[in-house]
Amino acid sequence: MPCVADVIAFLERFAPLELAEEWDNVGLLVGDNRREVRSVMTCLTLTPEVAREAIERQAGLIVTHHPVLFRAVKRLTAADSEGRMLLDLIAAGVAIYSPHTAYDSAEDGINEQLARLFGLTEIEPLRRMPAAGRCKIVCFVPRSHLAEVQRALWSAGAGVIGEYSKCSFVVDGAGSFEGSAAANPSVGQAERLESVDEARLEVVCPEQQIAKAVRCLKEAHPYEEPAIDVYPLKASQSRRGAGRTGVLAGKIAEAGAASRPMPLSDFLETVKVKFSISHLPYVGDLTRPISRVAIACGSGGEFLSAAIEKQCDVLVTGEARFHTCLAARGAGMGLVLAGHYATERPALEYLAGILAREFPDLAIRASQAERDPVQWN
Repeated sequence: MPCVADVIAFLERFAPLELAEEWDNVGLLVGDNRREVRSVMTCLTLTPEVAREAIERQAGLIVTHHPVLFRAVKRLTAADSEGRMLLDLIAAGVAIYSPHTAYDSAEDGINEQLARLFGLTEIEPLRRMPAAGRCKIVCFVPRSHLAEVQRALWSAGAGVIGEYSKCSFVVDGAGSFEGSAAANPSVGQAERLESVDEARLEVVCPEQQIAKAVRCLKEAHPYEEPAIDVYPLKASQSRRGAGRTGVLAGKIAEAGAASRPMPLSDFLETVKVKFSISHLPYVGDLTRPISRVAIACGSGGEFLSAAIEKQCDVLVTGEARFHTCLAARGAGMGLVLAGHYATERPALEYLAGILAREFPDLAIRASQAERDPVQWN
């Protein structure tokens, strides 16, 4: 039977936590990751109603998009509703995990799902993450120990390029050295010039893994003083990031004609259909042609400047502050506020399906008690 840690390991591959915003509180927030789990429940927000449902269903793990304990607390008591809820969950042995903004930005995350929902093409992040620093490690090793040193570097996280691992470059050559009287060479003798057939081995390595990789290299290398060079590499543009932008397919004027942008008025109707909503706050000129669309789920008003910079015609998000709406109007930018719940809740149902396929022996489903707190008269 899988334990909490097994489910979390999959979730962190699906939505790596390094994608989360710095201010966020993601990961395992409550519970013992060693505990066996038979049932998992997903939800957008962990409320007392959702907590009761999880306890009744004997869920061992709740995956909630919005984190609990978001702000630091000094005590956890039954004096407030969140405290009572968490104490009940702890007593029932229910663990709580939140992927939050890591899931927003994941390759198959919420914003990517929304971009597909609208049939966007040329999809890319609205705000790219800084590319992770990388270096190249170059060392010289006798052919007899080449495979051992390669395995040591790979085990330390070196040699990964995109979707490929165990990458390296090897070229043969001759190395020379003369050890001092105090040296203890593994090849030849001290105080004598030696020449050895060696391989030049090159591997790329994430900057944060360099120390570990060099340590593992030295442990596997036969030489007392192996020659090791580490070169910083120029950062390449990251393919990962927050939000999404893409080109709307648009309307077809007539059979065989090229697509053309749709007016904002028609785009609003499309949004209503896609999110199954009847009311839709918006900012902008209804006649404005919509071609390039920006998407930021939940409270995505902060992405307005990125959308303007990317020359998008409209930003679709859940909610935004009043002054963000004024800024959008001032920039001549369309802004569509489809609701926080509407833009994120379906992704938690989608995640339940992903988990169910990965763990077919577990009972997994999205909360049935959860409801949008915002109602329309």
